Amino acid sequence: MQRYFTKFNEEDQIVELLDEDVHHIKNVMRMREGDEIIVSNQVSAFYAKIVEISEMLVRCELLYKLKNNSELPISISIAQGLPKGDKFEYVIQKTTELGVNKLIPVISERTIVKLDHKKEKKKLMRWKKIVKEAAEQSHRVSLPEINSVISLRQLIRESFEYDYKLVAYEATNEEDQRNFKKVLNKIQPGERILIFIGPEGGITPSEIKQLTDAGFLVTSLGPRILRTETAPLYVMSCISYELELEG
Repeated sequence: MQRYFTKFNEEDQIVELLDEDVHHIKNVMRMREGDEIIVSNQVSAFYAKIVEISEMLVRCELLYKLKNNSELPISISIAQGLPKGDKFEYVIQKTTELGVNKLIPVISERTIVKLDHKKEKKKLMRWKKIVKEAAEQSHRVSLPEINSVISLRQLIRESFEYDYKLVAYEATNEEDQRNFKKVLNKIQPGERILIFIGPEGGITPSEIKQLTDAGFLVTSLGPRILRTETAPLYVMSCISYELELEG
């Protein structure tokens, strides 16, 4: 069943959908009054019945609350060294489907991409649209947050609000290689984890020192070297398996 995100309170009887959602309901899905959809306010999701379709809005009557929750039991932030081309869009789409809560594009020493303010603003709008579409498709209850582009120094300053912080790095010793697994064994429901993944050129030794000095644990992501756009999908899949299937 098609899902849409909008603002409403649980005690509301009627909710409204606007803008692109109206176009999607009318012209793409070709729905009619009486058809049922799912609406989410990023806290809960409800079955709803369409009661009015006009040019500017769609009104729906809330029927009942969904009991199942598709969100992971922990909060996951992926900080990604901004990659070239449309790779970050791919990361956004797939990690949203896999349950990420926040995506943070980072400019680091080996980042090739250069964004001015105008380009960044346009990119953010595009990224948020991808998040919304992927969250609706994968039946998420909440929309992941897309951060504005920040420097590694800014990321470190903001990292102290997390319970666990990891940096994926191929040059790890035998002890560090298992840090990801150790964290997943310890983390509790409601806690927050931040994982930093470098861009195509990787992470420099000086950046690793900055991160570890700030409390990041170095970890590998297995015996193979992953592309920058593959690594976050590996991370999310491991977390989902450990906490949802094994747990």
